[in-house]
Amino acid sequence: MNWFGDFVSLIFPKICVCCGNSLWKNEEIICRLCDYHLPRTNFHLDPGNPVSYSFLGRASIENATAFLYFNKGNKVQQLIHHLKYKERRDVGIYMGVQYGRQLLQSPLYKSMQTIIPVPLHKKKQKQRGYNQSEQFAIGLAESMNLSVSNNNLIRVKATATQTKKSRFNRYMNVSEIFTVSNPQSLQGKHILLVDDVITTGATLESCIHAMSVIPGCKISVACIAAAML
Repeated sequence: MNWFGDFVSLIFPKICVCCGNSLWKNEEIICRLCDYHLPRTNFHLDPGNPVSYSFLGRASIENATAFLYFNKGNKVQQLIHHLKYKERRDVGIYMGVQYGRQLLQSPLYKSMQTIIPVPLHKKKQKQRGYNQSEQFAIGLAESMNLSVSNNNLIRVKATATQTKKSRFNRYMNVSEIFTVSNPQSLQGKHILLVDDVITTGATLESCIHAMSVIPGCKISVACIAAAML
């Protein structure tokens, strides 16, 4: 059946989401050249990294990290754009699988027990068709052998886009918009809270505050990219 796969690839070539060039047989989502040039942070190896430090005095967490650096116009922006706006769920899953393998090499992330993606409001998710952060969580869960909790952390209010808001207005925009539906199921667990891109961290901070009332619950954070540095 290889000839048939080659024929399909010829008519409908798989394209690198970063550069637009055709992918070779052994390449997936991103070509080797673009993958080589992805700006990895290696924050998962450093407990005092800038993402973790950004929560200091704002929210109680164990650790925080991001896979890649996000800058306007870079390859990471292309990845996030395809994930959020081009219905490329596979991009989020792929990035989750890749980063999950790295997290397992860090002692900081070996005690995770469940993964919770930052939820979208139900209206937003219906409009988009899926939650991009959940796709990242699915990939992480696959490579880290963990479960994903999709319906426990709930966004109870729809909010305006954060893109052009100041840090203070971003915080006010997402203040008290999350709730936990079944806190008993998370008691005593170490949760990996995940999102696509972290900028000011206001959304994640609001999630953490909502879960902070759960007895014995510890929270760590992982994102695809950090745009706050």
